[in-house]
Amino acid sequence: MSDHEGDEAGHKGGPKAFIDRRQLATRVGLVCPDVRGSFSQHSIEARKSEFEGLAGAIELDIVFSEVFKVREVKPATFIGGGHVETLAQRVKDEDIDLLIIDAALTAIQQRNLEKETGAKVLDRTALILEIFGERAATREGVLQVELAHLNYQKGRLVRSWTHLERQRGSGGYGFMGGPGETQIESDRRQITDRIVLLEERLEKVKKTRAQQRRQRDDTPFPIVALVGYTNAGKSSLFNTLTGAGVFAEDLLFATLDTTVRKLELPHGREVMLSDTVGFVADLPTDLVAAFRATLEEVVDADVVLHVRDISNPDHLAQAQDVLKVLGDLGVSSETTPVIEVWNKIDLLTAGSEDGEDVLASVTPAGRVAAVIRASAKTGDGLAALKLAIEAALSEKSRTYHVHVPHSAGSDIGWLHSHAEIISRDEPTEQGSGFVVRVDPRHKTAFLERFNGRIESSDA
Repeated sequence: MSDHEGDEAGHKGGPKAFIDRRQLATRVGLVCPDVRGSFSQHSIEARKSEFEGLAGAIELDIVFSEVFKVREVKPATFIGGGHVETLAQRVKDEDIDLLIIDAALTAIQQRNLEKETGAKVLDRTALILEIFGERAATREGVLQVELAHLNYQKGRLVRSWTHLERQRGSGGYGFMGGPGETQIESDRRQITDRIVLLEERLEKVKKTRAQQRRQRDDTPFPIVALVGYTNAGKSSLFNTLTGAGVFAEDLLFATLDTTVRKLELPHGREVMLSDTVGFVADLPTDLVAAFRATLEEVVDADVVLHVRDISNPDHLAQAQDVLKVLGDLGVSSETTPVIEVWNKIDLLTAGSEDGEDVLASVTPAGRVAAVIRASAKTGDGLAALKLAIEAALSEKSRTYHVHVPHSAGSDIGWLHSHAEIISRDEPTEQGSGFVVRVDPRHKTAFLERFNGRIESSDA
């Protein structure tokens, strides 16, 4: 990447980047604290591997990656004094620019670690913000990421943040001034003003999305939303199903902005398939809140496809993390059918006994309408997945027998646009009878339009 491209990438990402990648790749040391007594569904090996994946997602030069056993969290530095000394020596010996700690650090802990080690220090939240800042492509995504960045930065304007001072004067938003307590207060006020402005802009975007959603509710297409842990293969599945060209790569958070495409099901019914941002363990609260508007596609979905990377040994813990975020969004399998897609079965070596043994031991995470074994790469299982979507939608729909006179041509057009026509009776002088399946989203409009002409229903 050229210097110019680096500048462009940083600017498009919205907020000013914490990490300067415009020249040589930043030399990084990764620290994964294993805190005694803390509960995690993920094994320490899985957490370490994922943390390395997060750092690798923005092309950092990872010099070392280590697990540090932590008996108790230290208020001043999070990790113990011996670990701090070890890190300081490694920073010096291996010319480390940046230490990233797989934990949520307080501003004091971050400041003290920087002072003791002589390196820039970021925590898990800041790293994820970096990735989101680089990935956001739409105007809404850029605004959401910048807002999350600023809320994170607001409480961390301390003089020891020399890496922020080095960025001053290099363009961008210009809210960082010179060192000193007075300047810090000035910076904080300017950040607050910027946050207010961003919230106003996002509110306008939200209103526009609400209008678009109302328009969409008038269309006949149910919404099927893809969700899953980051890198589970959602975008690859989306591309294979729809023939779209959505960016899909073996990277964490390859997709940030929601993409929607039309998908035709086996019996001719059409749905809108929505690809969404991937979830991750300990996703920063600000980011969940910031991307809530983007995730409204999931909240409004008629069917949710929960994509699990079944080849990942940590897939069950990942699935639980996804269910937690869905719960935070108010999405429940009690009201919205959830189909689990066990993706990447090709990586389990098709036909091998080991692969079959792995699959036999897997259970759904929570209540599901169906489980489909699939591979976005080979296409295996995708025909069965379409049938499962169709069945889930039919389960929610009601079937009616309705009479339409010949003179009501617009009513026949409405049925073709807003309902699934299962069969049509032989026409008579009075008109034609139709057996139709109606989605819940169109039930009220259907009953109002055909009041007095509904001859029977399935309930």
